[in-house]
Amino acid sequence: MFKKVLIANRGEIAVRVSQTLQEMGIAALAVYSDADRKALHVMRADEAVPLAGTAPAETYLNQAKLIGIARKAGADAVHPGYGFLSENASFARACREAGLVFIGPQPEVIEAMGDKIRAKALMTEAGVPVVPGWKGDTTDAAALTKAAAKIGYPVLLKAAAGGGGKGMRIVRNEAGLAEAQAAAAREAEKAFGDARIFVEKYIDRPRHVEFQIFGDKHGNCVQLFERECSIQRRYQKIIEESPSPALTPALRTAMGKAALAAARALNYEGAGTVEFMLAPDGKFYFLEVNTRLQVEHPVTELVLGLDLVRAQILVAAGEPLPFAQEELRQRGHAIECRLYAEDPARSFLPSTGRLVQFSTPRGAHVRVDVGVRRGSEVSVHYDPMLAKLVVWGEDREQARQRMAWALRRFAVLGVSTNIEFLGRVVEHPAFAAGELHTHFLDEHAIDLKAPARLEAAVAIAAGLAAAAPAGEPKTLATAAAAGGPWKSGQRWRNS
Repeated sequence: MFKKVLIANRGEIAVRVSQTLQEMGIAALAVYSDADRKALHVMRADEAVPLAGTAPAETYLNQAKLIGIARKAGADAVHPGYGFLSENASFARACREAGLVFIGPQPEVIEAMGDKIRAKALMTEAGVPVVPGWKGDTTDAAALTKAAAKIGYPVLLKAAAGGGGKGMRIVRNEAGLAEAQAAAAREAEKAFGDARIFVEKYIDRPRHVEFQIFGDKHGNCVQLFERECSIQRRYQKIIEESPSPALTPALRTAMGKAALAAARALNYEGAGTVEFMLAPDGKFYFLEVNTRLQVEHPVTELVLGLDLVRAQILVAAGEPLPFAQEELRQRGHAIECRLYAEDPARSFLPSTGRLVQFSTPRGAHVRVDVGVRRGSEVSVHYDPMLAKLVVWGEDREQARQRMAWALRRFAVLGVSTNIEFLGRVVEHPAFAAGELHTHFLDEHAIDLKAPARLEAAVAIAAGLAAAAPAGEPKTLATAAAAGGPWKSGQRWRNS
């Protein structure tokens, strides 16, 4: 087993990986940029080494610097977390060449799944359902027009090398095709350095349902059931849950078999996710394979009672999978909300500042994965996610009610957050009924702008704790003398 692992990441995932490493008796080696020198992930690690600089390109994306630190510090392996270099084949290959174990799938698999056209072809060969489409030369206007007409409008233009909605356009008729093609290609070139795009049939009101897969070096492969991730803003997931309220036992079995077929076709090693689009008629189609640990992995951990980071480390060290397919059973229901420093009233613009208060809810079956603490600075340099709030219940309704309760008790001062917005989503009748799709937020935009409830007692308590000088009683008098939360918070209100 490894003795020391470098975590090539920051924030809550770096804290999360450190915890499991330490539980396994492995030293956690953190790295940090100038902006992160007082960050929580630095405090929680056994060792921490500065990366010098602030921009991602000179710090968390600097492959040579990371590998140099790992070798000098005597690390055996590198855990990439998610984001940054986690799906970078050249980094995985560079680790291998430097004698370091990359805790993730083989670089060849990362490379194959990074090209959406190649990935789709591989999945077709493996018998996994794919969306009807065309991958010819999209700069040939006549051929593109003919192909789109054959597929049938509306169609979706997608970047071959992309993700996250970049280089993507919905085209509802032939008149808008040429302009959309040019715009999608320009955006893809700018975002990924690759202007190739392809065309697929666009499906209205789809759900996003994904399956966790895991493989090892001994040929074992399993699927760990699904996560529903249909609540998204600008193609980014913000609420995930497991099981999906849309899947019948028969559909779950069919999608699980398809996910497993994908994993076996790739001889997959480590953790990965096969993403599907689920149409309103119950048909499902392959979207992509994410060759890393997902942000939303905690909901799978809660319904299966597993530690997926631990499984990643064991598999990377050459051990067989710690669970067999027949041992895996879903129990209860889990929901995760991603808490961001952002302003929903201003198109979710990121919010920056110092966290003068950061009070998390506590209770049975409530888990909070955090990357910040009171006093942390939320800067413009990195993703503004503050924490993941995850709850478990015996069934979906119990989990949903527990999430609403926990959100009302999550108090953050100093930056704007999406906490109240998330509360409005989970308490919306359509969400409660499980009537989800990827355009849910747009469809219910008017309802979701309604004033939310924030329990006054929690807000006042948080404000007093933030404002009162150290060592003095938390009273209205001491808070008032210090200026109160109204001087340090942003957009603060108590009703």
